[in-house]
Amino acid sequence: MHAIYICAKTCKIAGMSDTNHHTARDPEDSRQSRPQGDAATRLGTEGIGRLLVRFSLPAISGMLVQALYNIVDRIFVGRGVNELALGGISLVMPLMTVSMAFAMLFGVGSANMISMRLGQGRRDEAQNALNHCFFIALFIGVVLAIVQLVFLDFFLSLLGSGMGPELVGYARNYYRVILYGMVFNQVGFGFSHCTRAQGFPAITMTGMFIGAGTNLILDPIFIFVCKWGVEGAAWATIISQAISSLFILHFAAGKKAVVRLQPRSFRPSPAMAVQIMAFGSAQFLLQFIMSAVMFINNKSMGWYGAAGLGIPNGADVAMSGLNIAGSLMMVIMMPVFGINQGAQPILGFNYGAKKFRRVIKAYCGAVGAATIICTAGFIVIQALPHVLVGIFAPNGSRALLEFAPKALRIQTLLLPLTGFQVMSANMFIVTGRPKISIFLTMLRQFLALIPCMLIFGRVWGLYGVVAAAPVADSFAVLLTGGMILFEMRKLRAVIRQQETAGAEPAAQ
Repeated sequence: MHAIYICAKTCKIAGMSDTNHHTARDPEDSRQSRPQGDAATRLGTEGIGRLLVRFSLPAISGMLVQALYNIVDRIFVGRGVNELALGGISLVMPLMTVSMAFAMLFGVGSANMISMRLGQGRRDEAQNALNHCFFIALFIGVVLAIVQLVFLDFFLSLLGSGMGPELVGYARNYYRVILYGMVFNQVGFGFSHCTRAQGFPAITMTGMFIGAGTNLILDPIFIFVCKWGVEGAAWATIISQAISSLFILHFAAGKKAVVRLQPRSFRPSPAMAVQIMAFGSAQFLLQFIMSAVMFINNKSMGWYGAAGLGIPNGADVAMSGLNIAGSLMMVIMMPVFGINQGAQPILGFNYGAKKFRRVIKAYCGAVGAATIICTAGFIVIQALPHVLVGIFAPNGSRALLEFAPKALRIQTLLLPLTGFQVMSANMFIVTGRPKISIFLTMLRQFLALIPCMLIFGRVWGLYGVVAAAPVADSFAVLLTGGMILFEMRKLRAVIRQQETAGAEPAAQ
């Protein structure tokens, strides 16, 4: 309720400003036709509602497709191998999340810089940011693959203590193959953000659909026909990522792009690299902390799984159960992240162009859409948890089919408020204060969740660890609500100053 009140109040603020000033000249109300310029310029002229739909729907589709890379693997692995193989994939998720954190650092950071520099009319800097993204992603992809391949057994010994050797073996076989395609993951993910930031979300969506379609075809072939097991799922994933990456790169180097990938014009700039990392630091930290949360979560299954489920291999079964719960949560949260990504270039461009009324409108629309998705997901999960779990493990053990639905219901108790938290943290990145976004991210994932997991696990065991998520969500939403309300009041004051001085452009 706190989040809904804030969003309603914020939208009222934006609406009052638009009603009292420049009403006849606002294209969102008068719908007058006007030249739109290139794809990036339209971010500052088209109606906010149309922009959110045009950018968010492809981003939502893209993020769902991104989720399918993992979810389809898990469904086929659960049905084609066994439930312990599901736990093996979950075991290496902290390592996969660390790799994704670096893709976020430079991909999201470059995209943020591109959209803001285009809004400021500094196209040359946007061009060089794109080139930086390419070379940095190549370098990071190679380094991550080599380091993790060399130390894979060491990492698995840390992650898999308390787990059975069969589960750890599945994890090793799966992740070793994934590392072979790490470069494609880094480059493709980074450039998908940069393409969207230029005003071409449909290209990003198309590339992801191509990859997901390939993955959907190859998974059953490699798992059921070739009998490659978890390694087959991994090969299907990296081949799909390679095809998707090549498609995105082909567009980025073509003439239709607003800023083109031109390696020969690359001008290395340590200052620009630092700026890119600053813009992507919040998402990087979010992913990195998520890896730490996954690590502690997995360790907790080893500590409390056997006692909590009352069976000798309870740790392995609990790991598989949380893998299923996490996969279903991913289906819901990926559209939310898609809205977040779709809103980012709109927010970034208009903030850079000092069109703050449009910034507020875009924020309110994004929060509203994310809340609807989270609420719908909450209703489905609470009503049909056993049906959803059965998609992954129709022949699962009794312990798994009892634990996974309970865990899913508990972890999603505050899901309807999660969209507000995600959108609000991103808002502070757009306004040039990534430190606040980092703090809000750390609040939920680190300052609240990890202590709750450790304390609740000691007191209530396995289900105490599961219950830590909604408690951490409550802390994060309350503090974020107070901070975003203060931020909206500041933007409102700036809008009034602009309108009084006539500083803001009439056509907004």
